[in-house]
Formats: sequence, structure tokens, C-alpha cells
Amino acid sequence: MYAKILVPIDGSAASHRGFEEAVALARKMDSSLVLLHVLDAVPVPLEAVTSSVWEEMSEGLRKQGQSLLERARATAIEHGIAADTRLVDGRAERVADAIVAEALASRCELVVMGTHGRRGFNRVMIGSDAERVVRSCPVPVLLVRHPDAAKA
Repeated sequence: MYAKILVPIDGSAASHRGFEEAVALARKMDSSLVLLHVLDAVPVPLEAVTSSVWEEMSEGLRKQGQSLLERARATAIEHGIAADTRLVDGRAERVADAIVAEALASRCELVVMGTHGRRGFNRVMIGSDAERVVRSCPVPVLLVRHPDAAKA
């Protein structure tokens, strides 16, 4: 039914839960995965750090993202699932917009992502990338809540 599934991962427990669900679906449907990590904006004012420190921080985030992707890819392969990885610099846009753009660029037929299940003030202040993906993505989106999300 879904030949290619996009799975955004960020290292959180919620995204790991989404990845687990995507692996289970891919096994049942003989689908391949596109694993995506979006480099998000660093919450440090540029004027607060030197350019060399900024470059070190950026390179560290890039390496961390690549490591997340490689571990997820190895897990997918262990389960007999073909998986490609994408590391996208999304610091100039919202993470949700980068996810939707990658779903289109990679011709994915489904997006499976974990959600933190934020509500109320936290959702308003932090925003919900998952909600934004659901609202703007032209392909189906499956949101998977982490069991601890209900406690938040």
C-alpha cells in the first residue's frame, strides 16, 4: 500500500517510538524507509559566540544527526528493510516545512512520526511540528504518541 515511508527522527523518545512503528509497518507492507534528520536552529544568539565556536557547534550537531541516521538505518536493515538517510539543514525554515518538503522530494507515500503530545500553553509556546505536518502535508501522516506523552 505504501511503498516508501518518510520517518523524521530527532533522537527523542517520541521520535524513536514513531520509528518503531514505521519499521513494523514497513515489514508488513514490504516498504522502504526514508529516514530524515533536520538540523534545527541552535538556541544561541549568533552574536554570543565566535564564528569558530559556531562552526564547532554546527559540525557537532551535523555529526550527531548523521549518527542518529546511521543507527536507525542499521536497525532497519537488521529487520530486512531498505532505508535511505537524509540530513537536511533546516535552520532557515521550520522543521515541519522541511519534513513536508522531503516527503515530496523523496516521493514518499506516508509520513510516520512520533509526537510529544504537548497541550495547552506548551503547545502554544513551543509549537507543534507534528500538527503543522498534518495540516500541510499532501500525503497521509501517521502520528504515534509515546506512552509517556499522556503524562505530560
